[in-house]
Amino acid sequence: MKISELTPGQGKVELQARVIEKGDIRTFDKFGKQGKVCNAKIKDESGEMTLSLWNEQAENVNVNDIVKISNGYVSEYKGQMQLSTGKFGTLEIIDMSSKDHGEHILTDDEVQESEALNEEIPEPDPEDEVTMDEMEESDLDKKRYDDEDYEPEMALDDDIDEEKVE
Repeated sequence: MKISELTPGQGKVELQARVIEKGDIRTFDKFGKQGKVCNAKIKDESGEMTLSLWNEQAENVNVNDIVKISNGYVSEYKGQMQLSTGKFGTLEIIDMSSKDHGEHILTDDEVQESEALNEEIPEPDPEDEVTMDEMEESDLDKKRYDDEDYEPEMALDDDIDEEKVE
């Protein structure tokens, strides 16, 4: 199932998506019990939507986690669809966030920033390029120094006493 296929009031939602944003965790009291809730934004290849995270979900889910919702429910609040596990659904974290795996999916803002930075990087100057001949000469010099019998030529001044030079 894809995000773009969901409709308000739909149940039995089976979905995998990446968490791309997570709001602040809020506490509430209901029927004398305290709970926690926060909204997150999830994304798959078809679109984005709000995911309501309740209690331990709010604590455990992080940005860049990939979550699997089973038996979820789609509601609507202020004209926006929201996905929740409700009473009978489950949420499973199937891939932990980038802080554990070193991966990061760029947001649209980060992509634009990266593109802007790339535009500012000047093209290399062809005058600064090393030619093949220059590289071969450099390799020859290296080979000379690697040869144990090689002794670099030294220019001696006539004024230097050769007996003092070892």
